[in-house]
Formats: sequence, C-alpha cells, structure tokens
Amino acid sequence: MANTIWQLDAAHSEVTFRVRHLLIATVSGKFDNFTSSVTNNSDDFTNANIEFAVDTASVNTGVEARDNHLRGDDFFNSEKFPRMTFKSTGLKKLGADDYQLDGDLTIRDVTKPISFKVEFGGKATDPYGNQKAGFEVTGTLNRKEFGLRWDAVTEAGGAVVSDEVKIHANVQYAKAQS
Repeated sequence: MANTIWQLDAAHSEVTFRVRHLLIATVSGKFDNFTSSVTNNSDDFTNANIEFAVDTASVNTGVEARDNHLRGDDFFNSEKFPRMTFKSTGLKKLGADDYQLDGDLTIRDVTKPISFKVEFGGKATDPYGNQKAGFEVTGTLNRKEFGLRWDAVTEAGGAVVSDEVKIHANVQYAKAQS
C-alpha cells in the first residue's frame, strides 16, 4: 500500500494545557500556532509516522504578563527555542479506537521519550470532498524534566506552579490530494 500523507487542519484543531496553581486551582492555556503531519500506509494508522511542532511564542493563557513570563527564560525561552517538537516512534492499537502514541518530545534543548493516549474519532468526508480524520490526544509531563524549572513557594511552603502539566489536543487532519 502506498504512503498516505495527512496535513493538519489547524482551523479545526487545538492544543491546550492545564497546570495547578498554588495547588488549589487550575490554570489553562493553549498554543495558537502549531503544525503537524501524519504519514501512514494502512487504514488504521497503526504504522503512522507523526510529526508535530508548536510555536512556543504562541502560548496564550489569556493573561499577557503570564504569557510573557512563559515566553521568557524561566520557561520556554521562545527567542532561543522557538519551537517544541514531537516525533513519533510508535503507535500501538489498544482497542477499537484507542491507541498509545510513543515518541520523542523536545522542549528547549531537552529531548525525552513520552507516551500519549490517543482516541481515534474516525474519518469523514467534508462538504468539499476532502477526507478528514480526527484524534483526541491526552497526556501528562513533568515540566522540570524539560528544563522549565522556574519555581516559587508560598509563605506556607507550597508550590506556586505544579510540576505536572496536563496536555490535551484535539486534532483533525486532511488527506493530501494526489
């Protein structure tokens, strides 16, 4: 079977994150600019090669001062490290629509293996004849393992920002036209 290329449909996709603040509440954010492609040669994506890149300067929590702090050297250092990237090393089918996506995630200058849970939403043809495929991707990472080490503690000794970051992406791809 020939390789099929799927390009990200950014207008119907989102990448969000959640992190605990003061260990009592959750702050959410998103990235406004990202790209991705999937190459596979089977109908069920089990042997797909997936690449994903996020523009770190596009971080958006809805609070300009916080976003600027996240773009700075305490976190992403967007000037020096403008992109975080993911490259798959395997996609294992766990059930009818459930997969485990393994790959290498690079944030700043740190690359580490990571696994994500993937739910395949299915395929559909849009009103313009384009074939689409949708996925929901979830996972958790420890930000400090990727060089996002800024830390502060409250008067009582609690963390201002937790180390654990929850990642959630809803992505839709369009099959490239031959």
